[in-house]
Amino acid sequence: MSHQSGDWRATLDDVDAALIDGYQSGFPVEERPFRAVGDALGIDEDEALERVERLRNAGILRRFGAVLNPPVIGSSTLAAVRAPADRFDEVADVINGYRQVNHNYERDHEWNMWFVVTAGSRTTRDRILEEIEERTGCEVLVLPMLTDYYIDLEFPVVNADQFARESLASVSVDGGAETAAQTPETDASATRISEDAATDLSAFDCELLLAIQDGFPLSLTPYRDVAATLEAPVDDVLEAIDRLQADGCLKRIGCIVNHVVTGFDANCMVVWDVPDEELDERGERAGELPYVTLCYHRPRRPEQGWSYNLFTMIHGRDQEAVDAKIDELAAEYLPVSHERLYSAATLKQTGARYDELVGQ
Repeated sequence: MSHQSGDWRATLDDVDAALIDGYQSGFPVEERPFRAVGDALGIDEDEALERVERLRNAGILRRFGAVLNPPVIGSSTLAAVRAPADRFDEVADVINGYRQVNHNYERDHEWNMWFVVTAGSRTTRDRILEEIEERTGCEVLVLPMLTDYYIDLEFPVVNADQFARESLASVSVDGGAETAAQTPETDASATRISEDAATDLSAFDCELLLAIQDGFPLSLTPYRDVAATLEAPVDDVLEAIDRLQADGCLKRIGCIVNHVVTGFDANCMVVWDVPDEELDERGERAGELPYVTLCYHRPRRPEQGWSYNLFTMIHGRDQEAVDAKIDELAAEYLPVSHERLYSAATLKQTGARYDELVGQ
């Protein structure tokens, strides 16, 4: 499984590359954001907007807008089932039928279907999990995030890197993990996660999050358009978005890249059995590594035969390169029992979806 340049790059120029790799986050929160982007790229605002539209239509960008942070806004969990081969599609259809399921992947493992359920409340989340168990007849492995060491799917893609952040990682070859730890992209301090909504959202905040969960309108005035749908002043929307970012309800605002289309489809979730007393130390150390895109603590479920408590994710274009990094991780940072769960197919992938954020 290896992808280097690929057809997706054939129509891209340097401005497209700067737009894709430079605006995955940090998109201006102002009335005419594409004017500011155009000024930075040496083009006018109409062309900046047209380029984002074209990149989205080509599938290189999944959407344009905000990335919501489910553990802060509501209640979210990773879950898995062992779907029988002869009922695999049927089980996937049941799970994917829930709007609150925003990711679902087939993985090479006994637990072969992994999905994320996100809801406005823990009660709703747990009801959906119970329904999935009843409707599919499959036992559900429920693995909520307990500690976040490092989570960021923002990385350069217009390159020949074999794994995510290869070009960034090369900067720290001489200094090793210590140098990597000093870069702002790799702050891996432990953050505890509640399974219940951790933030008190105002009624306006709730309306705004529901309005932008699928992305912003592609127009020269996206924030004004959102404000119009909410019948609110645009300044209120701009202020709220800034505040929701500061509070952690929004992870970032920008162009959301489709990593599979851009060749990063050798994606491996590695699960580790780390002694509990070493978890924070080893989790923070692993999370500091530039090639680790996700690193978090989830509960063991010994009664279901699940003994792993640390999850890392490495995204790559080349499985051999990803395996080499996992070997390095196991030899130098996590010398414990582990398993590699490569994604075999994407069954569903959307942003986090909420029907309502109050009264659930």
